[in-house]
Amino acid sequence: MADLLFWIAGGIAAVAAVLSFYRVIAGPSAADRAVGLDGMTIIAISFIAFLAVVSGRVIYVDVALVYGLVSFLGVIAVARYLERGL
Repeated sequence: MADLLFWIAGGIAAVAAVLSFYRVIAGPSAADRAVGLDGMTIIAISFIAFLAVVSGRVIYVDVALVYGLVSFLGVIAVARYLERGL
């Protein structure tokens, strides 16, 4: 049963990744592209956490945490750029 749930969650994540990629490519504004890119990083973080659970290695959780923090700082930098035009 758990395997089926993992496959369903993976399929949903794949659909979300495709939709986020479409938003990055076709977004009419830079803010739309930033939101799409942020969505893709969230999906990547969840995939890394999934790998940590499947493989049983705790180090991947640390990698996901660091990637999340770097992504957050990147989104803040993009938001400041879009708001003030650095």
